[in-house]
Amino acid sequence: MELAARAPIEIVSVDSGQVYRGMDVGTAKPGAAERARVPHHLIDIVEPTESYSAGRFREDAIRAVQGILARGRIPLLVGGTMLYYRALALGFDALPPAEPGLRAQLDARAARHGWPALHADLARVDPVTAARLAPNDAQRIQRALEVWELSGRPMSELQKGARSVLPFALRAFALIPEDRAELHRRIAARFERMLQDGLLEELRALRKRYALHAGLPSMRCVGYRQAWACLEGEYGEAELHDKGIAATRQLAKRQLTWLRSLPGLELAERLAAALGRS
Repeated sequence: MELAARAPIEIVSVDSGQVYRGMDVGTAKPGAAERARVPHHLIDIVEPTESYSAGRFREDAIRAVQGILARGRIPLLVGGTMLYYRALALGFDALPPAEPGLRAQLDARAARHGWPALHADLARVDPVTAARLAPNDAQRIQRALEVWELSGRPMSELQKGARSVLPFALRAFALIPEDRAELHRRIAARFERMLQDGLLEELRALRKRYALHAGLPSMRCVGYRQAWACLEGEYGEAELHDKGIAATRQLAKRQLTWLRSLPGLELAERLAAALGRS
């Protein structure tokens, strides 16, 4: 937002939670005033009952960026969903499309046996993919098993195939905090603010409005997953506070791991200089 005061910027969200309508508090979605001041894209584009894939994000992001460039403005892609960024920057692999019936079967298996059991199943057929996923990473375990069932080949093998090329140049900048204690303090303050702003009340309203269930990708978002369990009576609000902060810390750790593995990454301090030369 500060950079947009200095350059003709439009923001493209790279956030797997902000795509969902009504999920505002728990995704730290920019408010109406911010979005009126600086145009934002790929926010509030699907219902929380829908799935939204990295492949669809890539198509939508390319379309948004090309539109911004056509207006003579600068697209700034901002967010922490590293899978989405990687799909955009490196190309999306030729994987089979989602199959709702198979996903429902996998969800049913997970309900009976738990996602760690399905993670163990994945390790037997695709150990490379399983090694980079946490045993409770439901969405990605489900997708990897779905790919195996539909294609008969491991996702890790299919991902070695040819990738499509972006129709524009992309530069990547990252904020990588060096002070772990300060990062943890800010994570705690952020989640506490979400609770104060009504995360539980927001989720209650969403559950009344939509036919939601805990297995939906939207409800697996950090914060909403823990709030759902709280509303189901699995624990109280004090434990929600601790679990939400712990889950956000884990997410930040995964994001930093992704960032350090990305090629061609520059520190964000160089972004202002790069915009000045545009």
